[in-house]
Amino acid sequence: MSKGLNRLTGVGLLVALGIIYGDLGTSPLYVMNAIIRDRVISKELIIGAVSCVIWTLTLQTTIKYVVLTLKADNNGEGGIFSLYALVRRRKKWLIFPAMIGGASLLADGIITPSISITSAIEGLKQIPAFTGVEHNTIVYIVLGILAVIFFTQQYGTSTLGKTFGPVMLAWFLMLAVLGAIHIFDGLYIFKAFNPYYAIQLLVLYPHGFWILGAVFLCTTGAEALYSDLGHCGRKNIRVSWVFVKTALILNYLGQGAWLLSHHSGKVFSKAVIDNGFNPFYGVMSDNFRLIGIIIATIAAIIASQALISGSFTLISESMRLNLWPRMRIRYPTEERGQLFIPKMNLTLFIGCAGITLYFRTSSNMEAAYGLAITICMLATSILYANYLTIKRVPRILINLYLAIYLVIETSFLFANLDKFPHGGFVTILVSGVLFSLMYVWYRARKIKNRYVEFVRLDQYLPAIQQLSNDATIPKYATHLIYLTSADNPKEIEHKIVYSILNQKPKRADIYWFVHVDTRDDPYTADYVVDTIIPNEIIRIELRLGFRREQRIYLMFKKIVQELIETKELNITTKQFDVQQNDIPGDYQFIVMEKFLSRDNDLPIFEKLIMQAYFWLKHISLSEERGFGLEQSNVTVEKFPVIVAPIRQLSLKRIAGNEK
Repeated sequence: MSKGLNRLTGVGLLVALGIIYGDLGTSPLYVMNAIIRDRVISKELIIGAVSCVIWTLTLQTTIKYVVLTLKADNNGEGGIFSLYALVRRRKKWLIFPAMIGGASLLADGIITPSISITSAIEGLKQIPAFTGVEHNTIVYIVLGILAVIFFTQQYGTSTLGKTFGPVMLAWFLMLAVLGAIHIFDGLYIFKAFNPYYAIQLLVLYPHGFWILGAVFLCTTGAEALYSDLGHCGRKNIRVSWVFVKTALILNYLGQGAWLLSHHSGKVFSKAVIDNGFNPFYGVMSDNFRLIGIIIATIAAIIASQALISGSFTLISESMRLNLWPRMRIRYPTEERGQLFIPKMNLTLFIGCAGITLYFRTSSNMEAAYGLAITICMLATSILYANYLTIKRVPRILINLYLAIYLVIETSFLFANLDKFPHGGFVTILVSGVLFSLMYVWYRARKIKNRYVEFVRLDQYLPAIQQLSNDATIPKYATHLIYLTSADNPKEIEHKIVYSILNQKPKRADIYWFVHVDTRDDPYTADYVVDTIIPNEIIRIELRLGFRREQRIYLMFKKIVQELIETKELNITTKQFDVQQNDIPGDYQFIVMEKFLSRDNDLPIFEKLIMQAYFWLKHISLSEERGFGLEQSNVTVEKFPVIVAPIRQLSLKRIAGNEK
């Protein structure tokens, strides 16, 4: 995290407004619409619902995320995978809430750009000149905006990002002013600050509990707020949230007072809402409405931009934690943490376009929105409780935290289950597919670990040293490099020894064993040199943070150059003619590519897992490209994975004359 953003500054506050609050900030576009749909506008409904919104923003967003969860930073970085990295050594099963939460966050992120932009563009129907516009036209406009957003992702957001803060500042000021003006339509709306009216609505109002499904939409961006911690810093988020929350509550109060003043006793059907009715635009004057729609659309685009970038970060982290197949990552700008994943960008665009075409209206999207993210919030609560345990917080306080938030979030989950047949099944299905993909990648690695055979390296040192000095064997490379998964520097995979000595003896001047250790600290970039035999066999341990790009080839060349400069490495004895020209020799990396052998006797479930794993591996980024190796310096050797050898083979010998 930038030191400038780690402290409270005006720039930091502006950046926080531009990046952090996109999802939370655009929720007034659709929350009240979802609450009033097919319900009679009454004081009981409106005051109770606004009270639910205020206390949801207070308990869920303010206390849980802004006050508590932001404390769980991993070297300044936040998000569910950063939180998991802090607690994963405590309990092995914590990988499951991490995977479930990550998959749910990604799934709900697909619907957010669609609902935000659709809600903004639908405001055109409240302008007389556009009242007759067909909804197909709205859909085409939304698809066009989505296409532009996703297309521009490849160029990075550094330039566009500079405008995010001022635009979102204008957005929140507009929310506050519009709300404040209409509060005077009915000052009794201030009763909403009393939680009694929220409880009364949920308990006594007919089917009142299910209103929580609509109320929850006001806090869906809280998880994204935590994920963006590294961009702005805790202090800037907390201070800017005071302004943001004030603007949001003022707007909700204003919408509520306007509804009671102008539409008390009315029922707005889904058809009316689909035709353009929205209290968010209703509180605007006719002369200002077009400007308001333009500002709302820009704010929705900014919210979408931030969520898409957050999805890239989430996928990048899951790859570093070995929970996702390797994908090509590009870094369009020099800004730290800004990245672009082409395949994921295309996948997200197809998902958002599909959501827009399937649901078509924002009211339909509201019926599907929020179900998956409640599961993510529950997962975060479980992980954070374990974080509190690590920090030696008294058990009674941890139990109190769990009791409060498991009750709140479970209530939201059950209320959102009402959305399942109305479209919620879409996000649950998507999150289920994403979780399955993570689980396959995770479980296959566990199965493969049963196969990996490590041997003591010192047993083979004499043979490797003898091979290196045997001039009768053609030299394979000056520097022969193997990537090893052995954590213990005194061990090596048997397959590597076999590759050097048996498969086809590979003579080299220096044998290098490189181990990449993915660290919990996001941006660690250290290395340790273990000289096993000077100038002949050397082990390098690269310690890279889970957000650090693994450019192994460039890093290795830099390490070799530094070892030569410090005279820890002397290669003049074997390649004096090359050394005279200050050329350290050629590099050859050996990548051991695995395939599933037919000589396995796996249970059917594990066989399906391994088949799915190798299919995913086939369509994902190759290991050499994933590690940032130059293809011209890589040799790929295939070897079978036999995790469960066939113990008994039914085969009977018969005499030659038998038939």
